[in-house]
Amino acid sequence: MAKIGFIGLGIMGKPMAWHLLQSEHTVFLHTRSGIPDDCIANGGIACATPMEVARQADMIITMLPDTPDVEAVLFGENGIAAGLRADSGQLATRRVVIDMSTISPLATRTFASKVNDIGHDYVDAPVSGGDIGAQNAALTIMAGAEKAVFERVKPVLELMGKQVTLIGGNGAGQICKIANQIIVSLTIEAVGEALLFVSRAGADPQKVREALMGGFAGSRVLEVHGKRMIERRFDPGFKIELQQKDLDIVLASASALGIALPNTATVHELYNACIAHDGAKWDNSAIVKMLEKLANHEITKNTE
Repeated sequence: MAKIGFIGLGIMGKPMAWHLLQSEHTVFLHTRSGIPDDCIANGGIACATPMEVARQADMIITMLPDTPDVEAVLFGENGIAAGLRADSGQLATRRVVIDMSTISPLATRTFASKVNDIGHDYVDAPVSGGDIGAQNAALTIMAGAEKAVFERVKPVLELMGKQVTLIGGNGAGQICKIANQIIVSLTIEAVGEALLFVSRAGADPQKVREALMGGFAGSRVLEVHGKRMIERRFDPGFKIELQQKDLDIVLASASALGIALPNTATVHELYNACIAHDGAKWDNSAIVKMLEKLANHEITKNTE
């Protein structure tokens, strides 16, 4: 039985932590907004600071919005590093920091090096699957770590995900997540274009979606986000402001590598337009709203 810390109980983090609470492990929790009562009722132990979590847990998981948030929780006042250093003189097992946020690969390598320097291990393990995957313990988890460290934490990761893959060393998990976000973002936009075309041409988008799900165009994006677009359900899910943040990381990383990602840049601009229309908190499938504005047509107008 392990002692696991979990920091960040948002839309994704809470259901992920919930699966740990259903296991045999002891779970220490911290989040800025306060630990939900149901988590405490199911055995979670509330901690006032990330430092307190780090002093008690063998594995410390973070699930946070952005790179600066991870840096602050790791290295800020009363952060994880402070908790790890507090016990550095004791003959304790090397602890593992597992960051499951989506952040910069370059920053990830820096964070890993700093954690290694104080005698502990680091895993970057970003996820794909959205809130539904988190709720069903069906996330895809992409890990960057030393092989021995990965093998140590894999059983814990498997409590939250159905596909857990070691991609390479530190930073490789985040590189894989960038590739994931390129594909997902462009596919969401493509589904929006397709359903908009169908509706404007006079066919039933729902029947077309059902037909396409059985062919080569079928995908989880068409299944989940296509349904959201047709039913006009834009409560998150995965917020547009977070999708835009991820694409900021994608495009900054591409720039650093000297490569162009023109279609990704276009999708990024459509998400910028959503935010300009007060859509930061919409689900990322709501990119279709900007396509509809360009076409002066809403998908639902021609549905039966």
